[in-house]
Amino acid sequence: MAKIRQLFTPFSIKNLELKNRVVMPPMCQYSATDGMPNDWHFVHYTSRAVGGVGLIIVEMTNVAPNGRISPNCLGLWNDAQKDAFKKIVDSVHAHGAKIAIQIAHAGRKAQDEPNAVAPSPIHYGELDYAGQNLITPRELSTQEAKDLVQAFTNSVKRAVDAGFDAIELHAAHGYLIHQFYSPKSNQRNDEYGQDKALFGVEVIKACKAVMPADMPLIVRISAQEYGKDGFDSDYGVEIAKRFADAGADMLDVSGGGDGVLHKGNHPEICAGYQVSLARKVKEVTGKPVIAVGLLDNPALADHVLCAGDADLVAVGRGLLRDPYWVLNAQYQQNRSDSSEMQFVPRQYERGFM
Repeated sequence: MAKIRQLFTPFSIKNLELKNRVVMPPMCQYSATDGMPNDWHFVHYTSRAVGGVGLIIVEMTNVAPNGRISPNCLGLWNDAQKDAFKKIVDSVHAHGAKIAIQIAHAGRKAQDEPNAVAPSPIHYGELDYAGQNLITPRELSTQEAKDLVQAFTNSVKRAVDAGFDAIELHAAHGYLIHQFYSPKSNQRNDEYGQDKALFGVEVIKACKAVMPADMPLIVRISAQEYGKDGFDSDYGVEIAKRFADAGADMLDVSGGGDGVLHKGNHPEICAGYQVSLARKVKEVTGKPVIAVGLLDNPALADHVLCAGDADLVAVGRGLLRDPYWVLNAQYQQNRSDSSEMQFVPRQYERGFM
């Protein structure tokens, strides 16, 4: 096995100091009631902290009830939810990891919501994966769009109060901010249609205003759309530049989310298939980036870092399968010398000797 050189090295940005470069990306658990985190979420996130992950990003958490993609998604629109999150934050910290939270609104993807809203009254696609007709969202008024900027701000303020180490705004994968900057889903005539990045820019600026100056703001973007008539990576990079100029400290670079994959509009889906997008955004914006896209092999994840394509790597499916992915990756490399092992809880040391 090739020697891993950067995956387990520290990384810092502003006041966020990570013990390694491994990120657990936000992955919906569909396990909440009324937006409240519960014992499932507590165990789910704490176990990855025990397993050595550097930065855990809590799954998409909604700014309003009608922003959930399912009734079982998390929310942060009231203080009871904030208080429940604090228990998770404290536990993750106790086990040596840092934790962020992804703040979002699903817009037209909230298909279980009768009051689904979007920049324009355009549904996500003709049919869902079960073959059912999709609802057409209601178009937001200009004032309602401004009210949602405030809703994002309110949720971010609660996240800060709950003790999170960083904030991620979900502006990718067909969620509301993405819907505003995508020409396919934003056909408005007001200021938010004339400047399609404006809604995202306003959300970023408003959220930064309620965050401590030394807390980093991460913005997840789709740097390229993969559906029919989707925008290309040149357009995506321009959006990334606007968001960086507005105050994004780091960009979490993904793609797609604009509908069914369309031949010729998306890369071959294989290990590392989205890393080129991260590299392009990093080169143009000068901001640190998180790379995503089937990076479950430790050697491949390390190569992405060593090549300078990204600063952090997100390991999603790998961490769903194995909460101790980081410890096991180290073990595979250092099994002949247990003194090289890092992050192993003392209770588990015998397993890595």
